[in-house]
Amino acid sequence: MNESEFVALTDRVLRTVGAAIDDSGADLDWSENDGVLTVECPDGSRLIVNRHTPNREIWVAARSGGFHFRSDGERWRDSRGGEELSAALTRLLRLQAATTVEFKDLPAA
Repeated sequence: MNESEFVALTDRVLRTVGAAIDDSGADLDWSENDGVLTVECPDGSRLIVNRHTPNREIWVAARSGGFHFRSDGERWRDSRGGEELSAALTRLLRLQAATTVEFKDLPAA
């Protein structure tokens, strides 16, 4: 996948993540700017989802650590443990913001 295809794909992923947060009714504010989506949690902490173009990965920074996800053509999977991005985001927001947001059908190709 070339750089422009990767940027277009990750823009769709970030829009989908933001829409899922909005649709969930969770008390979370979020913003997206130039490939970086920031979720403001009620306790003042942040969860950050951003694209890392050189490695063709999506990186997630949370209070519990940092995670790198790579598309296998069907799903975004953690490069270390294999967890899917959608499941990781749900888990991380549950831990960090005490809320449940379901992320379904994140585009991976």
